[in-house]
Amino acid sequence: MQSKAFAVPNGAYHLKEMTGGENAELTHVGPGTPAGEYLRRFWHPVALSSDIQDLPKRIKILSEDLVIFRSKSGQVGLVRPHCPHRGASLEFGIPDENGIRCCYHGWLIGVDGRILETPAEPPNSPYAQRLCHGAYPAREYEGLIFAYMGPPEKMPPLPVYDVTAGLKPGQRLIPSGWTPGRTYTWPCNWVQVKENAMDPVHTFYLHTIASGAQFTPEFGIIPELEYQETPIGMVYIASRRVGENVWVRLHDLVMPNIHLVASINEDGRKERRFGAPYLIHWATPIDDRTFLEIGWLIESEEMTFDKATVDKMHFGMMDDRPYEERQRAPGDYDAQVSQGAIHIHAREHLGTSDRGVAMFRRLLRAGIEDVRAGRDPKGLNREEGAVIQTYTQNAVVKVAKAEDPAEDKMVLREVGRRVAAGEFRD
Repeated sequence: MQSKAFAVPNGAYHLKEMTGGENAELTHVGPGTPAGEYLRRFWHPVALSSDIQDLPKRIKILSEDLVIFRSKSGQVGLVRPHCPHRGASLEFGIPDENGIRCCYHGWLIGVDGRILETPAEPPNSPYAQRLCHGAYPAREYEGLIFAYMGPPEKMPPLPVYDVTAGLKPGQRLIPSGWTPGRTYTWPCNWVQVKENAMDPVHTFYLHTIASGAQFTPEFGIIPELEYQETPIGMVYIASRRVGENVWVRLHDLVMPNIHLVASINEDGRKERRFGAPYLIHWATPIDDRTFLEIGWLIESEEMTFDKATVDKMHFGMMDDRPYEERQRAPGDYDAQVSQGAIHIHAREHLGTSDRGVAMFRRLLRAGIEDVRAGRDPKGLNREEGAVIQTYTQNAVVKVAKAEDPAEDKMVLREVGRRVAAGEFRD
């Protein structure tokens, strides 16, 4: 029922009548929660390889306290923090050739949780056979450390996407948050930030009108919008008229928590068949109220990460500017974190421009239901060695402008669909 405050001027007093709390089914990520069990069917990056060297590190992922370490042989382990002997934390452990040794009494725990040595116990001690410490599989790929925290018998292959496996000459992957070699921790729920990836309306308003043209001025052109499901998630198709060209911008949201971003230098003025993404990022939930922004920047001739470009990308992604400056020129961090640590969906009034947000939530619920029913959710790959196709790109197609504005909008949509179907991809 609509609150009186939304129907009566100066009716804030009546907001007390509003009911509805946070959407726990989608936002809570701990063990046994609906979204938590869903997320545990996927691999998630949890650290940069460069951050895990000779010392263990205590981390939290999906509301679980863990210790990540690198053995002397180079293997990465991800284990529960408390040694099974007397409970000392393994964040103070000593990396060994095959695992980590507790600092308290020297028990040696392998990267897979097996008890390898129990000093001071008799040779026939049953602990090595009886006990197995809590551990999760960890894999390294292109400078990131990934973890799988679901049922071992349901573990899928580590996914490999075309944008990381099919690098062209001049391209390279840079492990990062928004700044090379650095990750970001945001103090809000992961869902409200992934929703932003399917909200292209904020691009022309927040990033162009509200805070000045952070990218190119052409981002301020209101696009024609469509949304499509893909085999791995969904895309938005944003088609803009730039003179005699139609600039089509596609962005992926790979379920459950990955998004790709096309170049922010595009202005739509020069024909282009395929402008590749420059970023692929995960929002890895730390707990219900914080998440880790981590992935790769994809450097190319089109997007080189000099200081000016990095400053442009970093703008508005943290609270590292003076408060008054953030008020005058807010960024993504300010808009999304200010929604609250966990945004209350019951207080929203979604419009037609929020179709992407609604579709993403529907796909989340479908994925949660798939896991409940014992099915693999959308986005999960079971084919070992498969390279997974993504769709993110900028394409600029020369198409004469129709005289009738309504007809030209139809032209924009049709060109957008053709780009999404791969017609202009090399």
